[in-house]
Amino acid sequence: MRGCRRGARELASLTGALTVLLALMVWGASSASAGGPTSVLVTSPQSAEATALYYADEEYGELEQLLGPTGKGTRAQPPERELGGERQINATWMAHDISPWRVDRIFPGYSGSRGPVWIHTAADMAHGMNGYWHRAEHPAQLRALLGKLGVMGEDADAGYGGIFPAPWESQEPGSASVPPAPAADTAAVRVGASGADEGTEWWAHWWWALPGVAAGAVLALVLRPLASQGPVNRWRWLRGRSSGPGQELRDV
Repeated sequence: MRGCRRGARELASLTGALTVLLALMVWGASSASAGGPTSVLVTSPQSAEATALYYADEEYGELEQLLGPTGKGTRAQPPERELGGERQINATWMAHDISPWRVDRIFPGYSGSRGPVWIHTAADMAHGMNGYWHRAEHPAQLRALLGKLGVMGEDADAGYGGIFPAPWESQEPGSASVPPAPAADTAAVRVGASGADEGTEWWAHWWWALPGVAAGAVLALVLRPLASQGPVNRWRWLRGRSSGPGQELRDV
């Protein structure tokens, strides 16, 4: 009877391990399918400076936090006197390093500016460059970070004026503004609101299968001793493990 109980406990443990591994597989797949930006390109058109950050970089998270959330703010352009001379820094966030996910156009002013920092954020790249204006909550810290990234230099001869955000373009039915039809020979790259870029090649998503591969390998190692035996021998194997080294099972 004691051996039966121990065998049942071992089977329950194996079942629990299987449940945990399956949960990890589902979690890994759902997190990967949710997607998200993996890198950001920061450029200064006027000073002809540029840098890039990967999601593992400390400055990546700091920049994302200082720029603030998406989908909040106003559609109306702020007063020109608050745009700091209209110096523009662009931060283009990339999904899987190839598809534009979000574009922040930052107006920090020139060196020594102490006024507000306005940011125009376009986060629905599938439907155009419409975005919201909002102020940075910590303008001094944002300017300091941009200076640290090396994109706050003086205007350069090779530089040019940045592309200023256009007024909000309505996409509602009956609107006078009709988006142009895409060219027939151009492959559309779309980043949906859920985060899955529908036009990205299949190999851009290969990494989400890693949790499933790892879980399958662990399961194979755990269940292999049982899979190679019949039902009776599996029970004897479990019973033999619980009875200790001093006992031996024999067929009658």
